[in-house]
Amino acid sequence: MLPLTGQTGLLVLGLLYLVMSLLCFLAFWWDKRAALQGRARIPERRLHLYELLGGWPGGLLAQRLIRHKNRKAAYQRRFWAIVLLHVAGWGFYLARG
Repeated sequence: MLPLTGQTGLLVLGLLYLVMSLLCFLAFWWDKRAALQGRARIPERRLHLYELLGGWPGGLLAQRLIRHKNRKAAYQRRFWAIVLLHVAGWGFYLARG
């Protein structure tokens, strides 16, 4: 198991956020296309899982750029709860430092 402290830990976490953000953005894009074409959609629970695993920056970017899931109140509440969880986690991580 890799240590999540110091520069190595920040690099690992940064790469995780980058990869998951890209995956999350692509999932939003795919889901938006599916919605417009009347095809099978990606379940919201899966989108939230991607956000929870570090992809929330990509989800936020997708909401702004492709205007997907940005008006649905229930989705937004869960999304911002995930963002708050990440911010609190970073606060805890940095405070320990």
